[in-house]
Amino acid sequence: MFLQGNAAFSRSNQERQQSRLSSILDLQIKDFEIKEFFLIQSKNSLDKDKICEILNAQDLDLIPTFFIGPRVGTISPWSSKTQEIFTICGQTNISVEKFFGYFTNITVEKDVDLTGIYDRMTQDIFFELPLDFFEPTSKNDECLIDFQIHGIKALVEANINLGLALSEEEIEYLHKFYSSVGRNPSAAELMMFAQANSEHCRHKIFNAEWEIDNIKEEKSLFDLIKDTSKKNSRELISAYKDNSAVIKGTREKVLEPSNNNLYLEKEYDLNSIIKVETHNHPTAISPFPGAATGSGGEIRDEGATGTGAKPKFGIVGFNVSNLRVNEKNNWEKTLLLPNRIASPLQIMIEAPIGAASFNNEFGRPCTLGYFRVLETAFINNRAFGYHKPIMLAGGIGTIKSRDSLKGVITENFLIIVIGGPSMLIGLGGGAASSMSSGESDESLDYASVQRDNAEMERRCQEVINSCTCKDENIIKFIHDVGAGGLSNAIPELANDTNLGIEIDFNAIPVADKNMTPMEIWCNESQERYVLAIGENDLEDFKSICKRERCPFSVVGKTVNEKSIKLIDGPTSHVDVPLGMLFGDLPKTKIKTVTKDTKEFETLEPKIDLENDLELVLRHPSVSSKQFLITIGDRSVGGLTVRDQMIGRYQVPTSNYALSSSSFNSKRGEVAAIGEKPQIAIFNPSASLRMAFGELILNLISVPIANISKVVLSANWMAASGENDNNLDLIEGVKALSEICCELGVAIPVGKDSMSMRTDWNENYKDYSVVSPLSGILTGLAKVPDVSAAITTELRSNASQSLYCIRLNNKRRLGCSILSFVKNYDHSATPDLDDTYQFLQFFKIIQKFIKCGLITSLHDISDGGLITSLCELSFTNKVGLNINFSKYKNNNLDELFSEELGIVVQLSNIKKEFFTELEAIGCVIYECAQISKSKDFKIFDKDKKLLLDKKIYDLEKIWSENSLEVRKLRDNPSSAIAEHNALEFPEIYSLVCEDNFQFSQELPVFNNESKPKVAILREQGVNGHIEMAAAFTFAGFDAVDVHMQDIICGQEDLSSFSGLIACGGFSYGDVLGAGNGWASTIKYNSNAKNAFKLFFEDEKKFALGVCNGCQMFSQIKELIPGAEIWPNFIKNDSDQFEARLSQIRIVKSDSILLKDMHDWLIPVAVAHGEGKADLSTQQIKALKKKNMVAMSFCEANGKPTKSYPMNPNGTKDGITAFTAANGRVTIMMPHPERVFRKSQLSWQPSHLKEYSPWMQMFLNARKFCDKV
Repeated sequence: MFLQGNAAFSRSNQERQQSRLSSILDLQIKDFEIKEFFLIQSKNSLDKDKICEILNAQDLDLIPTFFIGPRVGTISPWSSKTQEIFTICGQTNISVEKFFGYFTNITVEKDVDLTGIYDRMTQDIFFELPLDFFEPTSKNDECLIDFQIHGIKALVEANINLGLALSEEEIEYLHKFYSSVGRNPSAAELMMFAQANSEHCRHKIFNAEWEIDNIKEEKSLFDLIKDTSKKNSRELISAYKDNSAVIKGTREKVLEPSNNNLYLEKEYDLNSIIKVETHNHPTAISPFPGAATGSGGEIRDEGATGTGAKPKFGIVGFNVSNLRVNEKNNWEKTLLLPNRIASPLQIMIEAPIGAASFNNEFGRPCTLGYFRVLETAFINNRAFGYHKPIMLAGGIGTIKSRDSLKGVITENFLIIVIGGPSMLIGLGGGAASSMSSGESDESLDYASVQRDNAEMERRCQEVINSCTCKDENIIKFIHDVGAGGLSNAIPELANDTNLGIEIDFNAIPVADKNMTPMEIWCNESQERYVLAIGENDLEDFKSICKRERCPFSVVGKTVNEKSIKLIDGPTSHVDVPLGMLFGDLPKTKIKTVTKDTKEFETLEPKIDLENDLELVLRHPSVSSKQFLITIGDRSVGGLTVRDQMIGRYQVPTSNYALSSSSFNSKRGEVAAIGEKPQIAIFNPSASLRMAFGELILNLISVPIANISKVVLSANWMAASGENDNNLDLIEGVKALSEICCELGVAIPVGKDSMSMRTDWNENYKDYSVVSPLSGILTGLAKVPDVSAAITTELRSNASQSLYCIRLNNKRRLGCSILSFVKNYDHSATPDLDDTYQFLQFFKIIQKFIKCGLITSLHDISDGGLITSLCELSFTNKVGLNINFSKYKNNNLDELFSEELGIVVQLSNIKKEFFTELEAIGCVIYECAQISKSKDFKIFDKDKKLLLDKKIYDLEKIWSENSLEVRKLRDNPSSAIAEHNALEFPEIYSLVCEDNFQFSQELPVFNNESKPKVAILREQGVNGHIEMAAAFTFAGFDAVDVHMQDIICGQEDLSSFSGLIACGGFSYGDVLGAGNGWASTIKYNSNAKNAFKLFFEDEKKFALGVCNGCQMFSQIKELIPGAEIWPNFIKNDSDQFEARLSQIRIVKSDSILLKDMHDWLIPVAVAHGEGKADLSTQQIKALKKKNMVAMSFCEANGKPTKSYPMNPNGTKDGITAFTAANGRVTIMMPHPERVFRKSQLSWQPSHLKEYSPWMQMFLNARKFCDKV
């Protein structure tokens, strides 16, 4: 069956594709349209009407010019999720795939290269109906290695053909092993060995023996890193021996489902975990899935820590070469790039969306990141840069103390794989990522591309959560499946437990029956975990997986014989001892020779103040990162205290991320990043010391016990292999080890990527782009009181003077942003010169934050002091007067120097503050005065005006890169509208006007007979915990109810007073937001009847938020009075929108919003399909019946359609509706994520503990108490 759907893309995205195709064909295409098409196949009979309704499709009408679809032989994530919807709706054994049909007014020849309009790594072009897409392809041939005949030559050929990246020593090692056992190796064994012993997995360079100038180093790089934990192990539970580091925490009350699914607060010793990964190679060749699976892999690392942990908030960072997106960036030269990798601009258009999409769909807020652009001019066809990008994916999570270490297992424990089936995805990724770009065959790049399915990973995590919620965790050992697939995860589990494992080859779930044993064993299909459980726990585990609809398979068991066997009936595809895989291979030996130290002068460049300021503000490393932030959900989970956005104007100037330990705790965790790779070009040691200094100054705004409470993850990127690069690496590692040991800061986790170079030949010339040593540090610290943290938001009741505090009086401009935009690279670089002084500085600043003297703080980093002052001005929309007569150094280089320092606002002037800082050698002076005007002015020492700019003009320059990228990525009209809105901050400023009576303390409830609410979730829903918390605080018994419980008849909705459909991505929203979830209700009689009866009961109430709102709108025929509710479609911006938005509550019949009309409250928004599809007549009818409940509005309360105040574009700003005499309310915003003051990114001063949104949940309790 081949069906035709609706328009595949929005108008702006379709126009973008039309433009690209016109450019490729060098023709003007006038008639152009892209529609969805669906191929459906099943061995069972097909219910065409049901299929057409679920897919919103019809019979084929016209044949397009060509189709774009998934690569032949692959299964798209869309297909996997859609098949599950059909299965639950009763249409079993179905295969379904989506294609995009391109209609044009011209003929397109088959030999035309159309790679500009599709991703050749994941998609194919079809010039005929792809009716045979599901037909089995020929079975892949297993690579035969005839070692018995050809000896070592067979291994050398296999190394090349399979892309194993084995060294000569490793080939010789294998030669000896297979000679000793007297048989041929299998391809599965060789690939398994290659992955287990790749640089990616074995960290050979960090474990190498080093020799400098013929003198052997006493310690390896890894030893130097481990020294930091030996010096301070007090905070460490687990270091270097698990997927994440585990940091000692505090006792907390955790809200989680009990054995009867009732949410209860239980007390645990709750530890923190930290892990930061990189996913550079996959992101270079296919940015969206590369970055998506980068984040997904790191999330699995967290979940598979100990015997099961919980990811909490995410971290994403990127390093790329010059974007070349803004023609005003005149320091950028012509792009030289090989065809096999994506351009820096393409990476930054696609990769951040990939990472954000995975985090969003999984349900993890992403609240911390960085973005670095660096590319030098080519000299002798060689340049420094990031043609091979850094894609950094990290996260902070929590783990119960009892689960923090792996369990002890013995023989006959069951080995279980949970998650998706094996597919021919990501084959050889561990080895591929260990090669420099250009070393591997291009076909191997295709093989190493991975595919993301965050919704499946969410289900796996829910299984882990369910196991860890039990009185005794039934998971005894867990390992994520990453590089090397099962061939790496299962042997590592065996090695860690000192046991052997026997695997039943035929028990491994497989989606593609044509895969060879090597492909099945070694593929890197994502969203899988390997577990060990006791045989007696199997039935319990089965019931958990069934409820969560999480696929699982018992694939083997542990044995005492220390070997790995992959048994296929009478034969074995793998049969090797653990000693062969993890044996003592010869250690890598690295010899280096010191290079001459280059002495730099401290030169004073000629500065053209206005021009140079504009160039610096436009540099992507300095400019606004908003285009990277609003695409990512930052409020899901309800524990975010500080994301990237600051103040009532929501400007991205935060220095750190902050989260609460639990819903009712003042304690929390702070995280920050430090990175200065540009300095490593000339001074690798200073680069790492400055990165450390930047990290500490980024989190210094948050009071912690002391600096030794900070723990680090260190990620190392380098182009190893050449003498100078190797020397830079060891110098950088030594420098970081020394400063951390001196200050008592541990580095219990990290990652290295030693192949950061891109080599290619073009026009008979060899080119090379090499990454400088890039040490990226992520710091984590426990916070005693999250409310004590300060930000870049200035206080109107504090001093109107801003003070600059520097650690020294040096103004070294080497490797500053100014030096790059002016092509000035011959000056000394900044450095952290005095560790003891730095420690005293940290203590003094923290002391004065704790006592309330320092009310606002911003660090000095990229762009220098002038950038920090600009960002303070942008954040607060205040003018600044900068008067050089008060500066200690009145040269203009003072403004652009990136020496370590901070800018502070004080509550009052206190002499003690100045004297303590000056006593340790700091330089402190008044650097600016806050003015009532909206002007940014700089005066020289004689008070002559040097610069006079409107702050919104500077902010627009600072925001240009965001604008230009968004114009290419999102709806250009929306991008332009947000950019233009910068001139009118009084319109989009957040306000909070309410008469909420319980901000300090909630009313006392009668807890003897609490009403019950069903916290409803479907697979892919991720907003249930914060919803349960809000209703628990309001005096309800909140119960975890899965749709599977209702469909199977295990849960009776009639026993509940309230039904709450939560937010998230049910089925990944593959058929339109909420449609898959709604279909499972409409096409299941048990569920349909249960919902219908509930909605008709006048003693019941219901709330649908975000995904739940979208789902309720699509079953409106079951809800009395909801007949004229709209459906929800894609946002006008063509983008997922995550913001703190202004809401006006409209007078309606909603029982949840009773007596709240005309309140103006900020609220969390996070959706991609939140636009209510309303006609003018519909709006009139809804308003007439008092069914409109909320609207997005301007600061004055006026409803608005304008972007970004209205993030989705609904007419009149409408974003909530009610029906059934006010008992059923649906809304796109997320009040459940901001019911406490601490959850608001901007916190109105009149609020105490709870925000006005708590009233909505209290109203629900009032309703239940009355009926």
